[in-house]
Amino acid sequence: MTTTNQVKHSVRERYSAIARAEAACCTPTTSTDACCTEAEATEACCSPAQVQFTSKDHADAVVAESDLGLSCGSPTVYGDINRGNTVLDLGSGAGVDVFRAAGLVGETGRVIGVDMTQDMIDLARRNAEKGGFWNVEFRFGEIEQLPIEDGSVDVILSNCVINLVPDKRRAFAEMHRVLGVGGRFIISDIVTTGEMPAELRDDLTAWAECVSGAIDRDEYLGMITDSGFSDVEVVAGHTYDGTPTESITVRGIKR
Repeated sequence: MTTTNQVKHSVRERYSAIARAEAACCTPTTSTDACCTEAEATEACCSPAQVQFTSKDHADAVVAESDLGLSCGSPTVYGDINRGNTVLDLGSGAGVDVFRAAGLVGETGRVIGVDMTQDMIDLARRNAEKGGFWNVEFRFGEIEQLPIEDGSVDVILSNCVINLVPDKRRAFAEMHRVLGVGGRFIISDIVTTGEMPAELRDDLTAWAECVSGAIDRDEYLGMITDSGFSDVEVVAGHTYDGTPTESITVRGIKR
């Protein structure tokens, strides 16, 4: 049986390698068709979003460069992000959803990205500087222990990341802690639609590829509700071939 430390080490190593351009999202030996593979670019997988920002053409180019193909949805499309909001992106990677949100919050808002991989933080900061995104910041940290103040966030985003977290209940509890009353989350993630083979559950490579850490859809939604969120609903989804998984985009509110 894999341990929490083993999972985190495997995930960190894989995404560090991706950030250093030493590995692509998919390796030639990967046969699964989940969030970290070359699935068709649809609304539910790696689809582009439009961003309004100063020096738009240049900023859009940086957004495109920041999309490493690690997504399984488009949370910014459903996030109801408004000018002046403080937005938090969990597992921000190279910064693509942070930059998409940055154009929506405007001059009076800000976007914070949190990632547990220092190489990704460094890459995102370079991308922010390159694109002139001055209303964003990137913090090193884990989702189970967010480096964010209580009640300080209006909107939480996450894109194909919670499945990588060993303690999902703790992750959802942390989301509830940092959101202010009336705050909302919109997350895209991988869940299971059938029984996951035991050997796949213990496959660390499959964990890092967004497969083995996925849990049952109903269990996933139940954890969110148990954490205190209201009006939890699935607003988009996409099924995958080869594994008993699907991506879903979920939103909810802290009352």
